[in-house]
Amino acid sequence: MIAVFDSGYGGLTVLKPIMDILPDYDYVYLGDNARAPYGNHSPETIKLFSEQATDYLLGKGANLIIFACNTTSSVALRHIQQKYEKLLRGENKRILGVLIPAAQHVIKESKSGRIGVMGTKATINSKVYDEEIKKINASAKVFSKACPLLVPFIEEGWHKKPEAKSILKKYLNPLKNANIDTLILGCTHYPMMSSSISKIMGKNIKAVNSGEVAARSLKEYLERHTEIERQLSKNKGRRFLTTDNPKEFKKFAEQNLGMKIKMPEKILLS
Repeated sequence: MIAVFDSGYGGLTVLKPIMDILPDYDYVYLGDNARAPYGNHSPETIKLFSEQATDYLLGKGANLIIFACNTTSSVALRHIQQKYEKLLRGENKRILGVLIPAAQHVIKESKSGRIGVMGTKATINSKVYDEEIKKINASAKVFSKACPLLVPFIEEGWHKKPEAKSILKKYLNPLKNANIDTLILGCTHYPMMSSSISKIMGKNIKAVNSGEVAARSLKEYLERHTEIERQLSKNKGRRFLTTDNPKEFKKFAEQNLGMKIKMPEKILLS
């Protein structure tokens, strides 16, 4: 079973392209909506929440966990991989993130080497995108902008309102003025505002959706690691879990992403 973990609704923008590319596998999605957004929490709290989610998903039989959330990928992933290393290696399981594939992809896409990153406070403050991009291309120039108000707007379903678009424009103007040619949407929620982002940034700036990149990267990963792939069940099962309101979760998935899903199960992480 492949598990996709996110702080809320955002990881659905990762799960959807993964299921499009790899439809035969069993999937479980866990959105910790009750405690979203993660990006405004301290690193210690983000690590704790990530440990709780990891424990839960491993306990439910996940063989491969995808940290869809950019915040957990940048702040907690290395910590989790190290803490669970013996278990993961011993049982041939893996925990992967979305950040490194996005960094690798953006280097290929950028012609000028001037790259923008928009994300939560925690993601931007971690500087992990800067580090990973410069590992690949030391001469790249990275311009980052924290956008802390966007996730709450999206989680509330208000991201199409004029107020949200006005705030988005204020966040993006410094990146546009930096003459970037490529922009990483460094939060899984942001593709839900992709049309507004494109209008503000203009046609000459390419926006990189980490969910779509992660989906292609996962397919390639499973082709390379057949020892992991062989363990994944293929019954086309789909389960959705949330720590908050299942009806609101289902409504959001169907209205904003066109995903027809069963009623999610409400769980408690502790």
